[in-house]
Amino acid sequence: MSATDLDQLVARWRAYVASHDHQLLWDWLHPDSVFESPVVHTPQRGRDIVFKYLTSADTVLGGPGFTYVGEWRSADSVILEFTNQVEGISVNGIDMIRFDPEGRIIHFKVMVRPLKAINLLHRLMGEQLQKLAAAG
Repeated sequence: MSATDLDQLVARWRAYVASHDHQLLWDWLHPDSVFESPVVHTPQRGRDIVFKYLTSADTVLGGPGFTYVGEWRSADSVILEFTNQVEGISVNGIDMIRFDPEGRIIHFKVMVRPLKAINLLHRLMGEQLQKLAAAG
């Protein structure tokens, strides 16, 4: 993957974050994608569950204060550091995104700090995932 390809993928991710276009995300996820959460012990495997986690995170964290403040890259991946305020708690974390050779998201890992933020996000993500499950 060239640096230009990675530039385009990062720009596409930032556009997704700004638009909240869930169809774009669904189409972009590799069918065998994996999501690693800061609060779930085992990796979540497959497009269906990865999509649920990422759209839930978008709802919980993707409010008006969500900002990427740092970026690091390798040949096929990017780490984006983010900040936001959620229910009065400062959240600081990173999204680690790896792409397959076709540019699809194959692996997504989130890490968050401080502990107060992890506990808050654990609760809010649980509530959001329950809403999705109840909706069918």
